[in-house]
Amino acid sequence: MTSQTITAAASGTWELGDRTVNRIGFGAMRLTQHGEALVPGAVPRDRDQAVRVLRRAVGLGVNHIDTAAFYFSPTRSANELINHALAPYPDDLVIVTKVGPGRDPSGDWLPHATPGQLRGQVEENLRQLGRDHLDVVNLRVVGTDSVAERFGALAELRDAGLIRHLGLSNIRPHHLAEARAIAPVVCVQNMYGIGASPEQEELLRLCGEQGIAFVPFYSIAGEGRTAGAPADDGGAVRAVARARGVSTAQIRLAWTLHRGPHVLAIPGTGDLDHLAQNVAAGALRLSDDELATLDSH
Repeated sequence: MTSQTITAAASGTWELGDRTVNRIGFGAMRLTQHGEALVPGAVPRDRDQAVRVLRRAVGLGVNHIDTAAFYFSPTRSANELINHALAPYPDDLVIVTKVGPGRDPSGDWLPHATPGQLRGQVEENLRQLGRDHLDVVNLRVVGTDSVAERFGALAELRDAGLIRHLGLSNIRPHHLAEARAIAPVVCVQNMYGIGASPEQEELLRLCGEQGIAFVPFYSIAGEGRTAGAPADDGGAVRAVARARGVSTAQIRLAWTLHRGPHVLAIPGTGDLDHLAQNVAAGALRLSDDELATLDSH
C-alpha cells in the first residue's frame, strides 16, 4: 500500500452528533511520551516531533482527535500540544475529550471526580485547548455503579453551552440506557478489537441499533493497553498481514472498521510513519475469507 497517498477520507464518514467525521481519527494518548502512557516519570516526546505528527494528521484528512487533560508526561500536555499545533482550529475538526479521571502534577492518579468536580475538569480542558466550548465530552467510567448523577452534571454543562455533545467511555450496557434517559449520547468509547468479549460485542451492536458512534480504544494494543501492541502478534493476524503486504496494526484497524459503519477508529502514535500507516488502514477492504480467519483468532 502506498500509505503516503491515502487520506482519512478513504475510511468513509459518520455523523458524530451534528458533525461529520472521517472514520479514521487520531488518539493523543501516546503523543506526549515514549513508552508506556499515563505513568509518572515517562520520557517526554520531542515537542517539535509531536507538533509535526498532529499537523500531518490533519493534513492527511484526520478531523476527529481524541484527547484528555490527564494525557501528559512530565513536560508535555496533549491538549496544549494540540492547541499549539492546530489553533486556530480547522472548521471541520472535532476534538473529543474525556473527564472523570484525574492525575496530580506528578502524574499519580487521583480519585475519580465527583459530580461537583466535573465542571472544573471541563474548564481545564477548555483552558488547555483554548476553546470556549468542547465539541464532545465523554464521561469515563470505572465499575458498574450508576452514572446518573455524574452524567446529569455534564448534561447541565451542555445546557450551559460549555459542551456541545456528550458521550461515555469504558461502560457497561446498562450505563448507556441510564445516560440516554438523561441526555443524548453521540458516542461510546470502549476497549474493543480482534477477540472482543461477548459484552464488548453487545455494546457495539447496541450502538449500531441506536445510531451511536462506537469508538474502540486499544484496538491495536489489545491486552497491551497503555504499554502498546505486543511484540508477538497472533498467527491469524500475521498471516493476513503478510498476504496483504501490510502491518499487523493495519489489519487490526481494518478489521475494527469492518464491524459496522458506526465504528470510528482513533489509533494513536508519535511517529510520522506509523501515522501514515494507520490512516492508510482505512482504505483496506478485507475479504469474507480474511474476516473469517481473523474472527477465529
